[in-house]
Amino acid sequence: MKTLKYLFASALSMLISTACTGKAAPNTTEGQEGQNETEEQVFSLKKDGGKILVVFFSHAGDNYSVGNIKVGNTKIVADYITEFTGADQFEIKTNKYDGMAYKPLCDLAKEEQEKGELPPFEGGIDNLDQYNTIFIGGPVWWGTYPQVMFTFFKKYDLSGKTIIPFTTHEGSGLGNCVEDVKKAYPKANVTKGFSIYGHEVRDGKEKVKKWIDKL
Repeated sequence: MKTLKYLFASALSMLISTACTGKAAPNTTEGQEGQNETEEQVFSLKKDGGKILVVFFSHAGDNYSVGNIKVGNTKIVADYITEFTGADQFEIKTNKYDGMAYKPLCDLAKEEQEKGELPPFEGGIDNLDQYNTIFIGGPVWWGTYPQVMFTFFKKYDLSGKTIIPFTTHEGSGLGNCVEDVKKAYPKANVTKGFSIYGHEVRDGKEKVKKWIDKL
């Protein structure tokens, strides 16, 4: 009995300690291109022909698995997307997390999520109407996008646009990001998502290209 209690406690501890990176999330795989592979994607990037925007949040500094990095994992993927599609970019920037070690950052992210906080971000988009297709990307913190991205969702109405979610992660895949984008924008066409391990993005350009080529 004591052994069973110990095993349960150990499993619970592991779940808590890896939650910020999403290591314990079920049914997700690296390079995953959607939460439901049977769901049809009623969208073609090539046929759409409109202007494209990449909206993303990326965390530089202390990151799980890759250590202290000058360029965030999601920023690298966003740059790949821009290279392959000619998209413009809007980076969601906040100095709230600057200089934070990984563990305190995870604790803060959890607190923000539990309280439903909407941290402010810098700058804005004045010409959103010109974009038909919007890629939305970020790391997965506690099963979904960082709360500062939900600030963006609340500020900007993307109804009628095609939204393509993507994530960087260390085991959680897409988490709940696609569903949360659908909740934020019920009148948008939210397509399948794409996820890639953060520690692989620097060598993952071809993987991103294969995904883009399928759109």
